[in-house]
Amino acid sequence: MRAFVFLLVLANLVFFAWTQGYFGQAESPDAARLGRQIAPERLVVVSRDEPPGAHGDGAAGPQGADEAAGKAADEAGGAPGKSATAPESARCLAWTGLTARDADALDAALAGERFAALRRVRHSAPDAKSWWVFIPPQASKADAEKKAGEIRRLGVTDYFIIQEAGPNRHAISLGIFSSAPAAEAHLNALRAKGVRSALVGGRTGNGRTAVTIEASGPAALVAAAGEAVRALLPAARQAACGAD
Repeated sequence: MRAFVFLLVLANLVFFAWTQGYFGQAESPDAARLGRQIAPERLVVVSRDEPPGAHGDGAAGPQGADEAAGKAADEAGGAPGKSATAPESARCLAWTGLTARDADALDAALAGERFAALRRVRHSAPDAKSWWVFIPPQASKADAEKKAGEIRRLGVTDYFIIQEAGPNRHAISLGIFSSAPAAEAHLNALRAKGVRSALVGGRTGNGRTAVTIEASGPAALVAAAGEAVRALLPAARQAACGAD
């Protein structure tokens, strides 16, 4: 009995010594592989619950998705200079010295759908100077009426005799114009009918109102508007906005 107890105690001591490693341990294969790692401290366990395939090329994670999206955006956007279209140059055109009637006609011509993209501005100011076609003052009212009868027989019906006191009393006005070229053109038309005594002169401070209309927008559209106005009002003065 004593021998059995002694053997049992001895076996327990041997088992305890073996579990504590006093007899040496075989090297673990996993430990050997870790020892051969180039940088074992960077080895990280991704997940203990998911199969290895879940972290392969097919699941790049949020960071990978963001990088992929950024790369796709760069490829789609490209260089701004290559994909963006340069805006069309703008232009501004003004018609000055218009009568109210001509200004209304010009405004109506530019109000259509064709020129809807244009921005129009209308200014009115006292007309400092205009031009008129006239027959110089006659000696009396009777002489003025006699001269008016002569030009009427030549086919001229658009005239009036000035009755107001002043240097032009008993003169015959044959038309008032906002520009000298327009007045000259009318004078030539009268001379073609046989009116020889008519002249062109300037009028200052006549109380009339001169209208300026400006149109701004894409250069090509402004140029088309200029052609349309030229066809409608050949005598209208046309220049770049701000030009004298």
